[in-house]
Amino acid sequence: MLKILGKSSSINVRKVLWLCEELGLSYEQEQYGSGFKPTGTVEFKALNPNAMVPVLIDDGFVLWESNTICRYLSGREQRFDLLPASAKERALVEKWMDWQATELNNSWRYAFMALVRQSPAHRDQMAIQASIAEWNRHMLMVEEQLARSGAFMAGESFTLADIVIGLSTNRWFMTPMDRPELPAVQAYYDRLTQRRGYQLHGRNGTP
Repeated sequence: MLKILGKSSSINVRKVLWLCEELGLSYEQEQYGSGFKPTGTVEFKALNPNAMVPVLIDDGFVLWESNTICRYLSGREQRFDLLPASAKERALVEKWMDWQATELNNSWRYAFMALVRQSPAHRDQMAIQASIAEWNRHMLMVEEQLARSGAFMAGESFTLADIVIGLSTNRWFMTPMDRPELPAVQAYYDRLTQRRGYQLHGRNGTP
């Protein structure tokens, strides 16, 4: 059986948990991270030298980096609907996965730490406003892409791109800040909510 190491509240762990629901995979989960088992131990860092979650263990095979884990599981299960076999179609999915992990995540980091985590180290009001502005600018890119592509990020069908962007979209809606009205993003959010995996892991257990 698969083993997933990481706390359920982590946005990156939730990618893997949601995907397992989409794939119908059974797994054991051990809660690691802040408030749970520590990730800074010698034992954990032997699995992931970054001391971060999630970590996947599949019959002795150890893998870290959430997007890589999602690619691995989709490939293992031959779910080419989620991650296409065609090089061009796959690249269209992976483009949005990589963009979420780098550009989109970096845009919301300061604002999220300040407004949700209430971090004492993130109290600079100018930095908060700058982060909010960048976050909204990146979500406008999601709006424009959805207007072009249709129902989902890479086209008419649900893919791995929607797992990663869907989780970031939930975070955008849940953070107490000023947001522009983005009708395509709102429709996308409502569409994702129809999926059980998103109800369980994408929206923090709320339908």
